[in-house]
Amino acid sequence: MQFFKKYISSWLLLALVVISVSACGYQLRGRGSVWPPGMKRICVPVFNNSSGRFELDLKLTRSVINELIARARVSIEPDQNKAQGLLAGEITSFKVQPIAFSSEGAASRYKITVVTSVVFTDLLTDQILFADDNFTYVDEYEVPAGLDYETMENQAIDRLAEKFARQLVVSLLEGF
Repeated sequence: MQFFKKYISSWLLLALVVISVSACGYQLRGRGSVWPPGMKRICVPVFNNSSGRFELDLKLTRSVINELIARARVSIEPDQNKAQGLLAGEITSFKVQPIAFSSEGAASRYKITVVTSVVFTDLLTDQILFADDNFTYVDEYEVPAGLDYETMENQAIDRLAEKFARQLVVSLLEGF
């Protein structure tokens, strides 16, 4: 009995701290999902490509479709008239900039930036659920000495497309 009396104040203090911390207002960011609960058929036309980068539209669109299927568990409907939602996009800018150089002065690391305009519309209510005219993704890649620049850039674009798609779908599903 004396054991309990000795430690009761410590236990009460610990319980008070736990209750206080849990009530401090901590919450997950992005709880305001824009995704309607019943939306299961989405139309995703190929993004318009105003950037001039060959096949970037196809790579981004394919990655977004794959990410929607995996994360949102939706089916992709090619016919907009049969879809419940429409995710349309335009690639407005694509830039590759050297950011590091070798001792010989050749570029060895690049920053790649893709800027898009994206609109997600509920076709049943004709309401725009998400719109961002400046949805941007930035990544970096290296071109080691002796390797082909174009091959490394194409691989970087493939990786960028997957990461871009993940960021976009998370924005739609979790409201970030």
